[in-house]
Amino acid sequence: MSKTQILILDFGSQYTQLLARRVRHLNVYAEVIPFDKTKEELQKEYTNLKAIIFSGGPSSVYLSEAYTVDKALFDLNVPILGVCYGMQLITEMFEGKVELASSQEFGKAQLFIDDLKTPLFKNVKNNSQVWMSHADHLTQMPKGFKQIAHSDSSVAGIANEEKKIYGIQFHAEVTHSEQGIQMLENFLFDISKCQKDWEMKEFIKEKIAEIKEIVGEEQVILGLSGGVDSSVAAVLISKAIGKQLTCILVDTGLLRKNEAQKVMDLYNKEFDMNIKLIDAGETFYNALKGETDPENKRKIIGRKFIEVFSDQAREMQGAKFLAQGTIYPDVIESSSHGHVSKTIKSHHNVGGLPEDLKFELLEPLRTLFKDEVRAVGKELGIPDLMINRHPFPGPGLGVRVIGEVTKEKCDILREADDIFINNLIEANLYNEVSQAFVTLLPVKTVGVMGDNRTYDYVVALRSVNTIDFMTASSSHLPWEFLDKTVNEIINKVDGVNRVVYDITSKPPGTIEWE
Repeated sequence: MSKTQILILDFGSQYTQLLARRVRHLNVYAEVIPFDKTKEELQKEYTNLKAIIFSGGPSSVYLSEAYTVDKALFDLNVPILGVCYGMQLITEMFEGKVELASSQEFGKAQLFIDDLKTPLFKNVKNNSQVWMSHADHLTQMPKGFKQIAHSDSSVAGIANEEKKIYGIQFHAEVTHSEQGIQMLENFLFDISKCQKDWEMKEFIKEKIAEIKEIVGEEQVILGLSGGVDSSVAAVLISKAIGKQLTCILVDTGLLRKNEAQKVMDLYNKEFDMNIKLIDAGETFYNALKGETDPENKRKIIGRKFIEVFSDQAREMQGAKFLAQGTIYPDVIESSSHGHVSKTIKSHHNVGGLPEDLKFELLEPLRTLFKDEVRAVGKELGIPDLMINRHPFPGPGLGVRVIGEVTKEKCDILREADDIFINNLIEANLYNEVSQAFVTLLPVKTVGVMGDNRTYDYVVALRSVNTIDFMTASSSHLPWEFLDKTVNEIINKVDGVNRVVYDITSKPPGTIEWE
């Protein structure tokens, strides 16, 4: 891509794509690539390269199997920034030393700047908070480098300003690093001289042209859920190829309360598209019978989706393309992008697809983060009602019913979730949080209603706030609101006698339970 100014070499950190998102938020297009690209490959593929960032990663640079880079990359004469593992790799490659620390430095730490004149720390407040995540530390300075920052227990920043090579031991891309964005701005604009040319209008224009070229006269079917990602993908593809696109909304039995009809009504009102509703609930329930493993459930749901699409494609005289609303976080967490990141969970539209897929995939949003997808949606004129909807997982309630999935459990969950979401809307809290939902737990507890003993299910309320869905914190919902919602669920939803509130952040948890 001609706009690529920043390359991020991926060493396996779960924050790698978050780093890319932060750079893009500053209107500079960043691309994540495998760490083992050679100097010659980069020179051939990227003609507008301004700088390279080495990501963090779970390995240790002193191990024999440690990930490393082509040392000739340092001869490209572009600035380089190493983050966490990236800094340690730079240290090793310039004859410094990294060793196992006596204690791991994980979480919040204070950054003490040793060189206030270094351009990386321009306008950065001294003694600010940063986010650490490492068990190794630098014990000998690499040749040609100086220490520019430290924490209470480790060297936190190094620089060779003549070569414009910098290293930071902390994760500037994480929101817990208070001055992290300012440091990235300094690296991008003061050190690397990047141009601000990454805009959604240009993305849309280029993507429409690309879709037209790829699809030609062929037919495309798209799995529509009514969520943000599939909706934006549908409208974008429709802009490119019109009636060659058929959207298929599969009622898997795993959708929210009245979801299928609401989506159909909304699309018929707002858009001139081919949309078909397929009732396949019984098929999905039968396929999931007895299955409790979350990875297997996701893959079963993915396979069933493909079977439904294949049936529809035959009716459409052989659609060639299957379009999906796959976005970057789906790809990251499924580790299907060919890098070294560890798999968190398979997304049904990425890791859950069968190997003998008979369609060519069309995924126009694959390189975008959630907030970028919403920005594209706004540019395309999609109503705010659709753009601002909370994310809903492709496998639906199949991963919100923990354990075996049955219609009875899904019906219970639908009612509880509907109460929670409607209460958020009524309290003007829905748009204040990023994602909210209810999960049905695979346990029953004793309760009492009136004078009678009950033995019913437990549901968990979950609400998080996040910018990019790569990290998230639990929402601090008012106690009065939670109290009201809990009482309403227990009084109105048969089969539930206990409600809990999940306050786990991401990490260490994920947003969904499965």
